[in-house]
Amino acid sequence: MAEGNWTRVNEFILMSFSSLPTEIQSLLFLTFLVIYLVTLLGNSLIILVTLADPMLHSPMYFFLRNLSFLEIGFNLVIVPKMLGTLIAQDTTISFLGCATQMYFFFFFGVSECSLLATMAYDRYVAICSPLHYPVIMSPRARAKLAVISWFPGIPVATVQTTWLFSFPFCGSNKVNHFFCDSPPVLRLVCADTALFEIYAIIGTILFVMIPCLLILCSYTCIAAAILKIPSAKGKHKAFSTCSSHLLVVSLFYVSLSLIYFRPKSNNSPESKKVLSLSYTVVTPMLNPIIYSLRNNEVKNALSRTFHKALGLRNCIP
Repeated sequence: MAEGNWTRVNEFILMSFSSLPTEIQSLLFLTFLVIYLVTLLGNSLIILVTLADPMLHSPMYFFLRNLSFLEIGFNLVIVPKMLGTLIAQDTTISFLGCATQMYFFFFFGVSECSLLATMAYDRYVAICSPLHYPVIMSPRARAKLAVISWFPGIPVATVQTTWLFSFPFCGSNKVNHFFCDSPPVLRLVCADTALFEIYAIIGTILFVMIPCLLILCSYTCIAAAILKIPSAKGKHKAFSTCSSHLLVVSLFYVSLSLIYFRPKSNNSPESKKVLSLSYTVVTPMLNPIIYSLRNNEVKNALSRTFHKALGLRNCIP
């Protein structure tokens, strides 16, 4: 419906990977479907095992369980619709559906940045103040830290999504991405968005870069503490307790930086789609794998859980 010199948009079209041949899209569908199922299974196992095994009731695994919840939510927001665009060519998404997808994308993304910083702080306390660790990371304290980690996603997602979708949109409703991310949707706006873009930059600094700096500070202190340990065995043990988290943080921030902090001239829409897959699809799948393969406690807990399940099954007449 025309209003003045702009058109009210009731739905958007996700261009996704429509420029690729049908055979390639079918192959991508199968690949992403497998990754999606592995992500859901892996993160669900982490949640179940860290809840069921008493040996994994420490603060580190409490935060890991929260991370797995975030990764599952992150995937549920983006991947099912992407799979639909690939196999059923269902590229349309309603105005409300697009806003909802963007809201939860921001919510889970910001919450993950905060949670990764909280997990780095947990490792800092464990290595630099081991005697005070049980007191500092008491059940009440870690519950508060988890709430603090999840909370920033709510105001950021609410303000950014509400503000962006209150703008008038031009006649074109084609979003050149596989989900409703802010930059491609913003290109369809028929209004001055300078103030919104300043807000987006400030939000990125506050809720993405500051957590990253806190993580760097934590690991600088951790590295200094590890170097003071006299024995090589002690150094290896201390490093092994935080190596999985450090690898997860590296994967998340490197992929995020390649999208949002490269010069615009180097960012073609197709390259952004491919790079976006790294933190929206691939990283959530790798996180439980990293923690399972690089952490003996998780591997042993998984083994105990499977043995218990098989033992119970064998007892059934």
